[in-house]
Amino acid sequence: MTGPGVTGPGVTGPGVTGPGVTGARGGRLVVVATPIGHLGDLSPRAVAELAGADVVACEDTRRTRALLSAAGVAAPRLVSLHGANEADRVAPLLAELAAGATVAVVSDAGTPTLSDPGRHLVAAAAAAGHPVVPVPGPSALLAALAASGLPADRFVFEGFLPRRGAGRARRLAELAAEPRTAVVYEAPHRLAATVADLLDACGPDRPVVVARELTKRHEELWRGTLAALAARVASVAPRGEHVLVVGGAAAPPPPTDDQVMAALVARLGAGDDRRQAVVAVARALGVARRRVYQLALDLGR
Repeated sequence: MTGPGVTGPGVTGPGVTGPGVTGARGGRLVVVATPIGHLGDLSPRAVAELAGADVVACEDTRRTRALLSAAGVAAPRLVSLHGANEADRVAPLLAELAAGATVAVVSDAGTPTLSDPGRHLVAAAAAAGHPVVPVPGPSALLAALAASGLPADRFVFEGFLPRRGAGRARRLAELAAEPRTAVVYEAPHRLAATVADLLDACGPDRPVVVARELTKRHEELWRGTLAALAARVASVAPRGEHVLVVGGAAAPPPPTDDQVMAALVARLGAGDDRRQAVVAVARALGVARRRVYQLALDLGR
């Protein structure tokens, strides 16, 4: 199949992006997911893309060289790309793409751009008209969520929380009210503080699943409440990277008749007529307009 807007392996045509397709303006950028622990999770397609790349941009060239060696790939040219230097690396890598090179971007573990470097390079390559090809694979986020047993049809990814200040307080408050399952990353030396803050914000009974050292030899999944997790962290020294999958906030109870009538009184007192007050209160409290209207009639009596 060919045609404008089509994507997929081996596809050609105007506006096409996909594996094996070279953009009109040069090379292509391949975003490759790499193992978060178990080397067997490196897909055959990822191996082939890394073997065919002219340049691999990676967080730590030593770790990526070891990964390539384990996969039997003769290392192409490796360029460091991490949080401290990504802004400076974008222009030279765009020049490589403009010259027709295939540039692969990897992180130390998992999928680039998800709490890892690569986003600025991807955005710049796309803006310059170069095809950006995702090679999906390992992700601590998805692995932890899938194994958690908590609702995963809708969720939010928080990544690493701000370490301090108003930004951290704001994000914790948002998590406390968030009805969807939330996924938070944390390093072992900051785990106790983060669990304590989550406990304060979300309450002791909020369910949580902790995934530690995913796909590695000492992989562990722990399930319980935030209160139980705080006690556990206080007694067991955390080791390895942690993914916290936090259950969503329970839906608030429906407003009582007294609450609806109080809202009606407030609207009427502000100058609304009965119809306007009924519509406004029903919308604000998320209750049926018929119920609000009946209470308005009772209030009038």
